[in-house]
Amino acid sequence: MLGVVAAVLAFVAAILGAGAVAALLSLVALLAFVAGSIAFQQRLRRFSATLVAVEEALDADDVRRARELMAPLLARFHTFPMVQEVAADVLYAAGDPLSAASLWESAMKQLGATRVAPRLVAAYAALNRGGDARRVAALVPNEPLADLALAWSELAANGGDREHGALLAGELMRDVEQSPNATIAAMTGAVAAIADAQRGDRAGMQTKLEAIRRATPSQSDAAFLGYLAGVALRDAGDIDEARREFSAAVERSSESIGGALARRERANLPT
Repeated sequence: MLGVVAAVLAFVAAILGAGAVAALLSLVALLAFVAGSIAFQQRLRRFSATLVAVEEALDADDVRRARELMAPLLARFHTFPMVQEVAADVLYAAGDPLSAASLWESAMKQLGATRVAPRLVAAYAALNRGGDARRVAALVPNEPLADLALAWSELAANGGDREHGALLAGELMRDVEQSPNATIAAMTGAVAAIADAQRGDRAGMQTKLEAIRRATPSQSDAAFLGYLAGVALRDAGDIDEARREFSAAVERSSESIGGALARRERANLPT
């Protein structure tokens, strides 16, 4: 603003014939523009570095640190799509899928469905909003992560299409050995175990649950796998085993999305 004002005054001074004043004001304008550009670049670097630090904290399973870093950015730049996206990552990881879904919906308008939709499907699955999960998944057909989240929604959410969920889980299991991510492979097996439980295939369910128990995920991912295992056991009629799985998930990572979902499902188990 100082540079703009100085430039306008320099122009006026030049018209009025005050050459020395015009030159001085032009110099002030130039210095102001240079200083502003440098300050902007420094702020941009700090902004980018903070977003990277947030993602690194999430990768390290340090959700509390991620929230501390993200809070001031979200408060100041809450309309920026990239800030909305990363803030939603943090909120979902911290067990707040409702706030995450709102931010991802907003971010998706600018960043596109390919980038955001798979995570948004997962948020709606966590919220038991099967219709919204289907709506968003339809934006990215044949996207494996979106299909996995949709399968989870159909099999576990209230009003889910169990037959469609089982079909999706079966298709995903055919490619699970080629998955480069062991945690995603374990989650695929856990979702497929839910489908086995619902169709009465206890042997298939137990085989898949034994496989995911051999995985070595982070604490938060382990809690989420425990939640999925608990759903499978509940649907197979093993209420006491389901309660133990849910309790173990809460103990592993009580403040994560897996811990939050396990706590909810444990509270709804019959006594």
